[in-house]
Amino acid sequence: MKAVILAAGMGKRLLPFTKTKPKCLLEFGGKSLLQRYWESLTRLGVQQVVLVIGYKGEMVQEAVQGFPKPPEVMWVINADFARGSVGSLWAAKDEFCSDDVLIMDADVLFPHTLLERLVKSPHPNALLLDETVVQQSEECMAAVKQDRVIALSKRLPADYDWAGEGVGFLKVGREALPRLVQSIERVIHAGQINMEYEDALQEFFVSTPVGYEKIGGLPWIEIDFPVDMWRAETEVLPKLA
Repeated sequence: MKAVILAAGMGKRLLPFTKTKPKCLLEFGGKSLLQRYWESLTRLGVQQVVLVIGYKGEMVQEAVQGFPKPPEVMWVINADFARGSVGSLWAAKDEFCSDDVLIMDADVLFPHTLLERLVKSPHPNALLLDETVVQQSEECMAAVKQDRVIALSKRLPADYDWAGEGVGFLKVGREALPRLVQSIERVIHAGQINMEYEDALQEFFVSTPVGYEKIGGLPWIEIDFPVDMWRAETEVLPKLA
């Protein structure tokens, strides 16, 4: 299994905190988000990490040099990092070929048990969702119908059974990788480079059975706004310790 970490974005909504560093290097409890990812992936035996970088990518490369080994690191550059995150997935398309893949946003503070639940899921294709969250504004929701995920988006479909917030981690088995690439390719060829990658995967969710693991009750937070940093420090981090 390999992990593809999407760490190219500018994090504009986190300014001024991201003026001098990418948000994957924001620190909580003396460790950057990326370092925490690294430690958890290492414990789970992930052999290779593909880091998609763009904004201040040289800082990410320098930080990783100080991390303990393994896993093996592959670097992918997204030159259009100021546009939609689908560009980061497309830049990494050559990595979606020969092994099961974890696709991970780089801005989540989480406990090891959360990622372990996804890696050990019996579903070959699965994502993590927090079933306790009700959409209020910009939450990216995973919609479930007949016990499979049918959409992952900020815009819920018209017909679904229930929904929970997507954590930002998706496991794709090697047999489903061609359908994943095809879904992204159609969006890119349609010129929709400004799209977020979750919406670009709609065709994938239609064509591929994707299961889920509930993580409601576990402490986690996606870092998008300054208030999220405050919540991470005061609410989530103490529970991780």
